[in-house]
Amino acid sequence: MLRRMFAPEGPTFRELAVQALSSVEHGYDLLAPKFDHTPFRTPESVLAPVSRALRELGPFGSGLDLCCGTGAGMDVLRQVCRERVTGVDISAGMLAVGRARETVPARAPRMEWVRADARALPFGPVFDLVVSFGAFGHFLPGERPGLFAQVRSVLRPGGRFAFPIAAPSRPGSAAYWMLAGFDAVMRVRNALWHPPFVMYYRPFRLSDVRAELARAGFAVRLHALPELGRRPDGSPRCRLVVATRAEAV
Repeated sequence: MLRRMFAPEGPTFRELAVQALSSVEHGYDLLAPKFDHTPFRTPESVLAPVSRALRELGPFGSGLDLCCGTGAGMDVLRQVCRERVTGVDISAGMLAVGRARETVPARAPRMEWVRADARALPFGPVFDLVVSFGAFGHFLPGERPGLFAQVRSVLRPGGRFAFPIAAPSRPGSAAYWMLAGFDAVMRVRNALWHPPFVMYYRPFRLSDVRAELARAGFAVRLHALPELGRRPDGSPRCRLVVATRAEAV
């Protein structure tokens, strides 16, 4: 990970430090030109299994990539949506990079890039599928009910909200301590420096998320992503959460 982070095409340590001391929006504006050369971009090893699972559930008409960044999830939506694919993000810099790297093959769905806050989406119920990759750490737990309500409001009845979620790291493992350490550093940073940079991934727990989605008016199902392996107990290392908009809350 460190080798990829500090690769020649990626950001320097100084650039990352400046980003980390900015707001979320401005930090990603700064990182945008080199974002695709960092480990923060969702890798193809995750995108491909999600694409496979969504193809089995689709096809879909219109799709939205929530917090799209430079467009990794847009590539997934183009494979499963027939009419329109929209990316929404708060960072103008990330959207600009996404537009610049866009290539539209023949007979592809129409592509749109929209700058907006995911907590106040500027759409009506026009989408059949909403996806998101790696963005939920930027929302505090208290913001999630409102975020999920926003997603429901832009889905047509029966529309789906899909995102991968990894199983929690085993307590005491290297991954566990790495995440715990990162979370602690971010909390200290935000206690000492303003504006805050919200990036807390440990509170995004499957049991809490399922309950919050149900309260927001979704019926939730889980789909294993076997391509990403299994834990020692046989359970999948990663699942695709598929939340379907119910007719009434």
